[in-house]
Amino acid sequence: MTAPKLSALVVAHNESAQIADCLERLRFADEIVVVLDRCTDTTREIAARFTTKLIEGAWPLEGERRNTGLDACSGDWILEVDADERVPSEMVREIRDVISTAKFGHILVPFDNYVGTRLVRYGWGGYFGVMMAPRLCAKGAKRWGAQRVHPALELKGEQRFLKSRMIHYVDKNISDMIHRLDRYTTSNAADLRALRKEGKDIGSYGHNIRRIFSRFYKCYVGRKGYREGRYGFLIALMAGLYPILSYLKADLERDG
Repeated sequence: MTAPKLSALVVAHNESAQIADCLERLRFADEIVVVLDRCTDTTREIAARFTTKLIEGAWPLEGERRNTGLDACSGDWILEVDADERVPSEMVREIRDVISTAKFGHILVPFDNYVGTRLVRYGWGGYFGVMMAPRLCAKGAKRWGAQRVHPALELKGEQRFLKSRMIHYVDKNISDMIHRLDRYTTSNAADLRALRKEGKDIGSYGHNIRRIFSRFYKCYVGRKGYREGRYGFLIALMAGLYPILSYLKADLERDG
C-alpha cells in the first residue's frame, strides 16, 4: 500500500529571520508550499532554497491566504506550520504513523508556547494564543473563514489527536506580547465594524466589560494559567482585554 503524500504549508509575511529554520524542519514532507503575502524582505529568496512551490500575492484576509495555500497543496494530508513554529523530530515520526491509518478528517496538534526562552504551556486561549489546533488535515477537510484575525474554521471528518507538541515561539518578550495584542484587536475591530454595517450585533459596552472577567477566569483557572505563575496571570490579562479593546477600537475609531 502506498504511503499517503504529505504537504507542508507555510504562510509568511516578511519572515526572513525565521523562515529558514522553520522550513529546514519540514524537509521530511513530500512537498513544501509557501504562500508569500506582500513580502518585501528576503523571505522569498530564503524559501526558494527549500521549495519551488512559491505563491506570491496580497490577501487582506487571513482566511483567504490560508485557503489559497490549502488549494495549492497536492498531498493527501496537509500540515500547516507558521514561520515561528518548529516541528520536533518526535512529531515527524508520529505524523507519518498517524496518517498511514487515519480516515478522512483532521488531527489536533498540541503546542509548547514560548515567551522568549520561557516555556509557558498553560493558560492560552480566549483568542490570545492556542494550546491545541487542527493543523494536520486531510485534503478537503478544512476551510478557513473570512475574518481578519483568528478566522473561523470549517472542519470535516474524523477527529484525532497527536501526542507530540509543536514548538511555538509566540512572543519574544512582554513588549512583543503587548504589540501583538494591539495588532489583534485592531484587526478584530475592523471585523466588528464590518459586522455592524451589516446590521449585526457586536455586543454592548457592558457585555464586553463583563467579558474581561469571564475571559480572564477561563484562561487563568479553566486553562490552568495559574500553574505558570505571573506569566499565566499576564496571558489571562491579555485574553481578558482582547474583547473590550476590540470593541472600543471599533466604537471610538469608526473610520479606522
